[in-house]
Amino acid sequence: MTDTRDAATIEHSLLDLADALDAADPLHAHLDAFADAPGVSAYLDGNSLGRPLKDTPEKLAAFVRDDWGTRLIRSWDEQWMVLPMELGDRIGRVTLGAAEGQTVVADSTSVLIYKLMRAALRHAQETSGTRTELVIESGNFPTDRFMAEGVAAETGMTVRWIEPDPVLGVQISDVVAAISERTALVSLSHVDYRSGALADMPGITTAAHEVGALMMWDLCHSAGVVPMQLDAWGVDMAVGCTYKYLNGGPGSPAFAYLRREHQGVLRQPIQGWWSAADIFAMGPQYAPAGDIRQLLSGTPPITSMLAMQGMLDLIEQASIEAIREKSLSLTDFAVRAYDEMLAPLGVRLLSTRDAALRGSHVTIGHPDFRAVTQRLWSDGIIPDFRYPDGIRLGLSPLSTSYAETLTGVLAVRDALESHDR
Repeated sequence: MTDTRDAATIEHSLLDLADALDAADPLHAHLDAFADAPGVSAYLDGNSLGRPLKDTPEKLAAFVRDDWGTRLIRSWDEQWMVLPMELGDRIGRVTLGAAEGQTVVADSTSVLIYKLMRAALRHAQETSGTRTELVIESGNFPTDRFMAEGVAAETGMTVRWIEPDPVLGVQISDVVAAISERTALVSLSHVDYRSGALADMPGITTAAHEVGALMMWDLCHSAGVVPMQLDAWGVDMAVGCTYKYLNGGPGSPAFAYLRREHQGVLRQPIQGWWSAADIFAMGPQYAPAGDIRQLLSGTPPITSMLAMQGMLDLIEQASIEAIREKSLSLTDFAVRAYDEMLAPLGVRLLSTRDAALRGSHVTIGHPDFRAVTQRLWSDGIIPDFRYPDGIRLGLSPLSTSYAETLTGVLAVRDALESHDR
């Protein structure tokens, strides 16, 4: 049926709907926990860098004043030595469906991906002469692809590429077609960084295990916004960053999950003193720890672990299930606003319409979006641009309102119309 309403009526209807959804949002009060951003009227890039909490400056000041400034080196014995494991356990419990002793915070995403990939392929070489392939998606985030190629070159393995649908992402059938008894490791992203497509983690993990391969997941675009059960679903290993939906700040360290049965069996390649069985023995030979601490290498970045702790408090208060419910609703609302405001201008929807099959961002495309993004940023509307012509609307449920989402979509419309004149 043709919509005969004029543009002003449609916009007014969307504004009313956004106000009603915000009024009914059970998580709406959490918006006040985040720091104000003067000059920014819509921040739609929480899937790249989460906003800081209002109390973060005071927490950092207290750390400098007390834990560091007063307790000084005593804080290592009092709290810092165990923080990578304790914080990892908390991330595992609150967001990953992982029991304690299997998650650790350390290093960058890139370094942890390298450690786990290298450990998995080394184990395959030591235990099997036939497992010679690493399976990964050709459109995966550059870090994952570059690491896969580098680790394959180091180990003499072959990379087998999956070519999925760009909107729907990797399906179980894509994986089944690529894996075999030659597969050592399958490495995929839970949420596609481009389209937001959500992979079937339990189904794909089971498929990998059926041919005897290990399964590794990149959780950068799902940790903190999509519920998961790493233990129950049999995931072997996973890596995720903490500066997106965990709001740890720019460059905050990543986390790694290694299933308990693989600890002491898989051996990561960067043998630093923090992963030694006796960290203060200072002995002549390296012997790795037998628990999750084996994934550490050098001294962990304690200061960079502070900000995310407040966000974990919020996630635990709200519950990851409630956050997912709002994410589904927010992205549905963004798609509706796209249909009514942007589709008539020739903008393409580059994400699936099925909310259950996407993460917490919606991607739209238009040939003029690179220039449009520059205009939006100068006007205080902050989505992000992804080559060649996509804008991602990243909707972080605890810090993003429906009204803010609509403000962003309307600004895209206005900037695009202005650009076309």
